[in-house]
Amino acid sequence: MSEEKVAEEIQEDAAEAEAVENGQAAPESTENGEAEEQAPPTVEEQLDAALAEAADFKDRWMRSQAEFANARKRMEKQRLDTYTNATASVMDKLLPIVDDFERAMENLPEEISENSWLEGIQLMQRKLLNTLENFNVIAIEALGEPFDPNLHEAVTQEPTDEFESGAVCRVLQTGYKIGDRVIRPSLVVVAA
Repeated sequence: MSEEKVAEEIQEDAAEAEAVENGQAAPESTENGEAEEQAPPTVEEQLDAALAEAADFKDRWMRSQAEFANARKRMEKQRLDTYTNATASVMDKLLPIVDDFERAMENLPEEISENSWLEGIQLMQRKLLNTLENFNVIAIEALGEPFDPNLHEAVTQEPTDEFESGAVCRVLQTGYKIGDRVIRPSLVVVAA
């Protein structure tokens, strides 16, 4: 073999090795030693490839839209939960004041029940209750209702003929909730 032929074979081997390293298939050699040329894709093959690519892009776009919509819903729910938590926290601080007004009005001495300043105190109580209503804070109805540990906190049981067993027979402290969320459960006595 001549030195030129050996040099050509070494160069061809190096080119094949480089093509394999780059992820390209080594050109197939024909009987003549020339690389076989591939026929260009037909119009149908190009159309099929373009349609497949368009379908892939559409699928990706739809998934992105769905992810965006889900993220928007999740953020809105988080915002609403944060607002509800903040409102519940503030209202929880106001509830002892409401309790104090209720106790004061229940234990009102008769000698001051005719004083005009009492109307002002009662007006302040009504304003406070209206403020609670404006924030969708509602009292939990408990008297006569079946005991529900999600809404009521039982302090004790007592026998009574007025209510059936398991029903709330006395409310010691009114409970409140915002929507379905309990801010404070009612303290109750349950009929035995």
